[in-house]
Amino acid sequence: MENTSPAIIYKYFKELTAIQKEQIDRLQDLYAFWNAQINVISRKDIDSLYERHVLHSLAIAKLVSFKAGATVLDVGTGGGFPGIPLAILFPQTQFLLVDSIGKKIKVVKEVANALGLTNIQTSHSRAEQTPGKFDFVISRAVTRLGEFYPWVRNKFKKDSLHAFPNGILYLKGGDLTEEIAESKLHTELFPIADFFDEEFFETKYVVYIEG
Repeated sequence: MENTSPAIIYKYFKELTAIQKEQIDRLQDLYAFWNAQINVISRKDIDSLYERHVLHSLAIAKLVSFKAGATVLDVGTGGGFPGIPLAILFPQTQFLLVDSIGKKIKVVKEVANALGLTNIQTSHSRAEQTPGKFDFVISRAVTRLGEFYPWVRNKFKKDSLHAFPNGILYLKGGDLTEEIAESKLHTELFPIADFFDEEFFETKYVVYIEG
């Protein structure tokens, strides 16, 4: 099946270099190896890694093409999503992947090193304790938006390099009406089904919040 192989990525991202393709091809074996030792991806999802984790992460790239010199903070990265796939796609962009669970950051470091990703830094820390300013904060369903925003509200650079002003790009699924209302944040929802036609993405969004 296509969703178990890197072909699902190449269907939507046709301009990849040979190095990028090699890095994407290696993700399955690397995550299978590390997941057997330190469980960072649910067992049922490891066989659908390319659809449910890699392609899902890359939905952000359909909205914003990160520029050379941009800095991106991935909060609660877990095993490295969405940060690692995006770091493969944007090698001139600097990514800081943080998680409060040390063993998850160990997996991220090992995968990034194995792939030769020199544009990734990692930190075993909480978002609110992470120093620095960034163009964008990315994350995947770490918590409710109203809880997430205060962690990162002061993390944004003033000057924007991209068409979207600096802010949050948050991957989230389901009916978000109540959660958005509760957060009192001004959000824009971008259905991932507009980018990818697999059934998995039908109820999933990239949520944008200006910083």
